[in-house]
Amino acid sequence: MRSVCGMSDETRKSQEIHTSWRTRRGLAGAAALLLAGLAAAPVAAAAERPHGGDRRGSLISVTPVADRDAAQVRSFVAGQGVATDPVRYGVRAYRLTYRTVDPQGSPTTATGLLTLPKGGAHRLDLVSDTHGTMVKRDYAPSASEDTARVPSYLNASAGRAVAAPDYLGLGEGPGPHPYMDTRSSVTASLDMLRAARTAAARLGRPVTGDVYATGFSQGGQVAMALGKALESGADQHFRLKALAPISGPYDLQGQEVPALFDGRVNDISGVMYISYWLVAQNRLHHFYDDPAEVFRAPYASRVESLFDGSHEEDEVVEGLAPNVRQLLTPGFYERLEHPTGPLLAAMRAADHTCDWKPDVPVRLYAGDDDTDVPIGNARTCERTLAGFGARVRIVDQGAVDHFGSFAASAPQVVRFFDRVG
Repeated sequence: MRSVCGMSDETRKSQEIHTSWRTRRGLAGAAALLLAGLAAAPVAAAAERPHGGDRRGSLISVTPVADRDAAQVRSFVAGQGVATDPVRYGVRAYRLTYRTVDPQGSPTTATGLLTLPKGGAHRLDLVSDTHGTMVKRDYAPSASEDTARVPSYLNASAGRAVAAPDYLGLGEGPGPHPYMDTRSSVTASLDMLRAARTAAARLGRPVTGDVYATGFSQGGQVAMALGKALESGADQHFRLKALAPISGPYDLQGQEVPALFDGRVNDISGVMYISYWLVAQNRLHHFYDDPAEVFRAPYASRVESLFDGSHEEDEVVEGLAPNVRQLLTPGFYERLEHPTGPLLAAMRAADHTCDWKPDVPVRLYAGDDDTDVPIGNARTCERTLAGFGARVRIVDQGAVDHFGSFAASAPQVVRFFDRVG
């Protein structure tokens, strides 16, 4: 449930969490400024323009946002602490605006990042990369050259097209982000694939229809659900080829929420995740009429505004309690520890992404010292998938935290896709 983009990540001590967040944000900003100075010219051939169609996934506009040679890609990726050996080509990246639906099925729009290699085959296989938890809309993949772009640049520089949805309510999409609403995350991701297919063809790099799905943290859970949708025939143009999620919260009821109470999730991350989840899910499952029914004073008066998409993660953390017990009212703390009714329904709505049999190779990447999304989530998913007869194994990265699992796994995912392809 943590962001590739919002990675504060995550040691057990709150001071270390804040220090690592600021350091990583500084590295990302420095890398972005460096690359902007080296290659600021837009790709004129893909100037923003309207496109017809009002169906789900129809393309509204294409805007160039980056043009990087291979050396610049390596500099950016290395600046995030990630290995650069998969990089072979430069990349061009575009913000796509496209039509999709909201959690109630009503028409809306969303944005996402399409990244293409500057080399390789003419027809490209397609990677879906779904990002982790972020509270500020401006750090979505299409909006900022930040850590959330690392998988896009890595996979594209290895020779594939990459579609990275911002999700609903992030990037330039309207409304609030329905955090951890699996169904709308999947529809936004699937419609991003459709928009990417159209855009890639118009940019002269058509896609084959083979899809490799990956994602980190929240996006790991989305990747698993998207893979399930693709294998169920959600779109006739796309065929799932491989599935490689990283540190996803696949088991809210059995692992992630209990870990808030037994110490496996650190206090800083636990407070942010559960606040974000309760505020977002209340719009869908109605836990409360007034935040004071759930959150203690003074947090009740500001918790919803902290998750309006305009705040930095540090601002959110500093505006909330130091731990979950001090954040929630005693009655609601008890309800969360023993969920029933709408609380239980909201957890279960996210907890069936591993209940199927993928007919493609599957790797679940995770870290032993992850105190944001404990490795028990991956173990539950592995058992469930294996019970359906799937070919699956966990790639245990050892004693790494949440961000460490991403940094170690992202280049390994590219190599895994190369072997499958």
